Amino acid sequence: MSKLFYFIVVLFSVGILGCSQKMTVENAILTDAPQVPPQITRTHPAKVIVDLEVKEVVKNIAEGVQYTFWTFGGSVPGKFIRVRESDTVEFHLANHPANKLPHNIDLHAVTGPGGGAASSFTAPGHKTQFTFKTLNPGLYVYHCATAPVGMHVANGMYGLIYVQPKKALPKVDHEYYIMQSDFYTKGGYGEKGLQPFSMEKAIDEKPTYVVFNGAVNALVGESAIKANVGETIRLFVGNGGPNLVSSFHVIGEIFDTVYTEGGIGANQRNVQTTLVPAGGSSIVEFKMDVPGTYILVDHSIFRAFNKGALGMLKTNGTEDKSIYSGKEVDENYIESKVNESAPVAPPQEPKEAKSGQQIFINSCSMCHQSEGQGLAGVFPPLANADYLMKLAKSPDRASLISIVLKGLSGKVTVNGKEYNNVMTPISGLSDEDLASVLTYVTNSWGNAAPHFSASEIKKAKEKLSQP
Repeated sequence: MSKLFYFIVVLFSVGILGCSQKMTVENAILTDAPQVPPQITRTHPAKVIVDLEVKEVVKNIAEGVQYTFWTFGGSVPGKFIRVRESDTVEFHLANHPANKLPHNIDLHAVTGPGGGAASSFTAPGHKTQFTFKTLNPGLYVYHCATAPVGMHVANGMYGLIYVQPKKALPKVDHEYYIMQSDFYTKGGYGEKGLQPFSMEKAIDEKPTYVVFNGAVNALVGESAIKANVGETIRLFVGNGGPNLVSSFHVIGEIFDTVYTEGGIGANQRNVQTTLVPAGGSSIVEFKMDVPGTYILVDHSIFRAFNKGALGMLKTNGTEDKSIYSGKEVDENYIESKVNESAPVAPPQEPKEAKSGQQIFINSCSMCHQSEGQGLAGVFPPLANADYLMKLAKSPDRASLISIVLKGLSGKVTVNGKEYNNVMTPISGLSDEDLASVLTYVTNSWGNAAPHFSASEIKKAKEKLSQP
C-alpha cells in the first residue's frame, strides 16, 4: 500500500508541475504612434507572439516633400510593442516581397547576440523567427542592424518596445508614444519632390530634418495629442537618432516624474528638460492643471522651429487663475524707453511707423527676417507677399489681425510657394502697438495698403471674441 500510495503521489505531483509550466499564448497588440497599447493586466507570464513586417514605402516627410522610408510596419516610427516582464516572446519578422533590401531587427530589450539581429536577417519575400525572454523591465529602442546600419536607421527603421514591470507603473489618464529622429536629404529643408538620402550629410551629422513621429507637423493641428485639465499624461519618449541627442521639453509644463533613460525607477521629479540619447528613451509624467496648447520641442531650439522637431498637446478645461492668470497688464513700454534714451531726438519718421518697425524687430524679425524676406521653405516672406496684401486690402481685415493675435498653423501659399509651419501668437501688444506693427509690415518692402488704426483693432478683437 505504501508503494502504491507513493506512486500515486508522484504521478499527481508531476501532473501539477506539468500544468504549472503551461503558459497562456496571446498575440501582441501593436499600435502606430502616438498611440500606445493598453496596460497589461494579467499577473502571470505568457507566451506573446509578435508579428512585424518590414515595408519600404514612399511618404511625405514634409508638405510636398516625399522620402523613401524603410519601416517596421509601414510607418515611422515602427509599431509600439508592449509585453510584460518574464514573458516569452516569439518574434516573427517578415520582409515584404516588393522590398529591395534584406533587413533584420535589434531589440535593446533582448539579452542575446545582436539583440536578435543575428537571428533575424531576412531577405525580401522571406520570414524569420526567434524567441527571447523579457528579463529586464523598461522602455527600449529597437532598430534595424543590417549593414550599413546607419543608413537603415536613418531611413526610419526604429521603434519602441516596452517591457512592463511585474508591478505596473501607476495608472494615468493618457499614454502617448513620441519618437524623435533626424533625416538627411540631398535637397534642403522644404525642397519639393522625392528626396534621396544623403550619406554625406549623415556622416557629417548635419540633418535636413529633425522631427517627431516621422514627419514635420506629425503632431500639429488635428494630429496633436489631447488631454483635459485634471488628467495625468505619460509620454513614452524615444530617440531613433541616428545621430542627435534630444533635449526633450514641453513648453509650459514641468515633468512631475521622469524615468531617466527608459528605466522603471522614478529617479527625478520636477524636471524641466530631459536628455534622451540616440538609441535611448525616457518616460515622463505630468498632470494638466490649466487649459491651452502646450508645445513639445527639442530644446536645441533651432531644431524645433527650423527643422521640424515640434508638436502640440491640446488641453481643454476650466481655467484656474490662481495657477496662471493670463495677461494682467497691457501698456505702452517701448515708446517711453525710446524717449528716455533720446530726449533730444532729430527729425524722424511718424511715430506710428517708427514704433511699428521697433515692434517688428523685437517680435517678428527672427522668423520673417529683417527685410521681410522670410526663410526659404520655412517661414513665408512678408515683402511683396500676395497672401499678406490680399488680407490687408480686403474689406474685412479681422482675419489678418487674428493671425497676429491667435497664431497660424497649416499650409499657406505665398507668391506661388507652399509653406507649412507654425506661427505662434504675439502677445502683450496694445491696440495702438498692433495697429503700428501691421501698418509697418503692410507698407514696407514694396507693400502698400491702408493704414491700421487702434479703433479697427479694437473692433476686430470684439468680433473675434464672439462665439
